[in-house]
Amino acid sequence: MDTDATATRQELQHPRFARQYLKLAVQADRRGGVAHRRRLLDGLTGRVLEVGAGQGSNFPHYPDAVTEVVAVEPDDTLRAAALRAATKASATVTVVAGHCGELPITDSGFDAVVFSLVLCSVPGQAAALAEGSRVLRRGGQLRFYEHVRSPHRVGGLLEDAITPLWRRIGGGCHPNRDTEAAIRAAGFTIEAIDHFGFAPSPLMPRTSHIIGTATKPRA
Repeated sequence: MDTDATATRQELQHPRFARQYLKLAVQADRRGGVAHRRRLLDGLTGRVLEVGAGQGSNFPHYPDAVTEVVAVEPDDTLRAAALRAATKASATVTVVAGHCGELPITDSGFDAVVFSLVLCSVPGQAAALAEGSRVLRRGGQLRFYEHVRSPHRVGGLLEDAITPLWRRIGGGCHPNRDTEAAIRAAGFTIEAIDHFGFAPSPLMPRTSHIIGTATKPRA
């Protein structure tokens, strides 16, 4: 057995957080998350790879023009929920185990790659985005929906301060990441981006979020 692969798999398991996230995601969708997911996926066509698919909350919202969705999820608890969600989706969805740093995909034939509320918690954004680029065809789209560091000085400093603790209790989540900058640094061209505040739960403050589209260069 590959001990490094086993260690990586174990590090990506957060069963206690995953069980809480299943409940939080339902609340978030009721408070506007469904509309965000629809905006994220609107206009997609062809083959799509979703990285860190969670429990499959995006599956019902893929447009009819999407011919196939391959959904990668490392956490066992969330992946089990995603497998159940896939059976109810109108799109053809295949759920597989894997992690963003080494996607179990060998070709570059995807028309789009989707990151949805996952780039906050990946061990390294650069590695995850590089893998997304690797499996994406030239000129293909990167769709992203993420919470990000506050643009306001006090809010940003507060997020910096709580990140070490929040990362431990929140399944690796970093509330202070500049995801827009990471996407640009990975070589993508951002074509459209919307910044907005959103509180996924009545017990949580509004935090900065982004939804957008980027493209992989054709050359």
